[in-house]
Amino acid sequence: MVTAANPHATAAGMEMLRQGGHAVDAAIAAHAVLGLVEPQSSGIGGGAFMLVYERDTQALVMHDGRETAPAGARVDMFMQDGEVMGFLEAWQGGIAVGVPGAIALYEDTHKKYGKLPWAELFKPAIRLASEGFEVSPRMAGFLPRLASITRLDDDPGAAAYFYPEGEPLQPGHLLKNPEYAATLSRIAKEGKSAFYRGSIAEAIVAATRAAPHPGSLSVQDLANYQTVERTSLCGPFRQLQICAATPPSSAVSQIMMMAVYEHLVQGAESQDDRIAAFVDAQRLVYADRDYYFADPDRVEIPLKGLVDPEYLKHRAGQRFDPDATPVHGNPADFSAAWAADTTEEVPGTTHLSIVDSEGNAVSMTATVEAPFGSSRWAAGFLLNNQMTDFAREYVAEDPPQANAIAPGKRPRSSMSPVMVFDESGDLLMVSGSPGGNNIPAYVFKSLVGVLDWGMTPQQAADYPNITARGQKVKVEVNVEPGKDIASELKARGYNVQEREGENSGLHLILVQDDTLVGAADPRREGTVEYLAPKK
Repeated sequence: MVTAANPHATAAGMEMLRQGGHAVDAAIAAHAVLGLVEPQSSGIGGGAFMLVYERDTQALVMHDGRETAPAGARVDMFMQDGEVMGFLEAWQGGIAVGVPGAIALYEDTHKKYGKLPWAELFKPAIRLASEGFEVSPRMAGFLPRLASITRLDDDPGAAAYFYPEGEPLQPGHLLKNPEYAATLSRIAKEGKSAFYRGSIAEAIVAATRAAPHPGSLSVQDLANYQTVERTSLCGPFRQLQICAATPPSSAVSQIMMMAVYEHLVQGAESQDDRIAAFVDAQRLVYADRDYYFADPDRVEIPLKGLVDPEYLKHRAGQRFDPDATPVHGNPADFSAAWAADTTEEVPGTTHLSIVDSEGNAVSMTATVEAPFGSSRWAAGFLLNNQMTDFAREYVAEDPPQANAIAPGKRPRSSMSPVMVFDESGDLLMVSGSPGGNNIPAYVFKSLVGVLDWGMTPQQAADYPNITARGQKVKVEVNVEPGKDIASELKARGYNVQEREGENSGLHLILVQDDTLVGAADPRREGTVEYLAPKK
């Protein structure tokens, strides 16, 4: 089964599975297509986390393809005359571009898991880019709005592609991208070196060095890029195990939220009580996530303490009053002192979930950060603005932030690919979502919805989004029963912000009695496809 944010991507993944490909083969093929048909969300100019489960060995490994800061990056690079650069200004500068990790992630995971020939994985994307695809309503819907606040219609390459003859693309327009086809054809033939060295690398650097706010990215930064294999982390929820990608991902927050929720929900007498527990688990864990999570190769993170059952039980006992501002907890044996977090993450990104015919699975979340990344175009694709995922504010007199900028460092990400295993150790669920800082809340909803509230995967994806980070509780009121939830939380004293147009993109798979049950978030254009067993 494949569930992804666009039908073309789902079909590309299924094409690989029908040929006997591994879930990783399908993920690479699907994501290469997403970079073409959903460029507002992710692409080869960005990065990703891939959580891979191998059924025969029971191994669960996180592959970190997160972007890295250029060697010339400085902790105060977004400060001007003592003031932090505005997000929009920073977002649209070459200064915002980190070293892309997606292509290296493709090759490194394929070498470890792939069954199909490398070049085969790029055929669907090359075919679509060459022959054309119909522009989706979602992509087209962004273009008029972004023209007034981004440089997407000013960058020569991006403007020619997204605004032909000065007008934004319309839904249904047959769009071709021969540049992207040529780039992928070279990668299919030469491997990742075609991307990280030579003319493509030079085009990337040239795009980042252009005004305004040119960056320091160099060809050497690209040549030096490496993915990282990290150990995944698991924690209990009743008889189940919640397993997650580790930092710089935020997926460990799911282990924490589920454990805190389990304590808070004890004695709940109604769904309203359960939602209040759901809200407060987020408030407590987001405060910890914001303070402690960063690049684990550069910052000490008390992961063992943060997921310790005794700490999480204690943390649940620190439940804040509805009108209070949550603050981080203090795991035992950790004494580092950091400045308060100031990181902003704009909703964007994409997620896909895959289970192959042998029971192997992939949970992959990928991004260029904000919609259409930095708006910088190179060799047929857009470059990320991932440097704005670092804390942009720097005050010399204060302690550094855990997520402060440093050369070669990976910015913290809200991306949270997860898997759940049953009491026998068998795969039960694959989940993840896009959505910027809201991602942990969206993924948490999918887990609680299916594992505690008795929902099907689709019902959990459909349910109103409720995000509780900091002082406000955001409730999606244009989805039933969102208005009732908002009213009840207001009556309990929470600072509720009613929201519409949430940017979640949950794609999840539940393994149930040897059956795969998939879901695609209706807020995007995703689909679910499966390969029927042979009789």
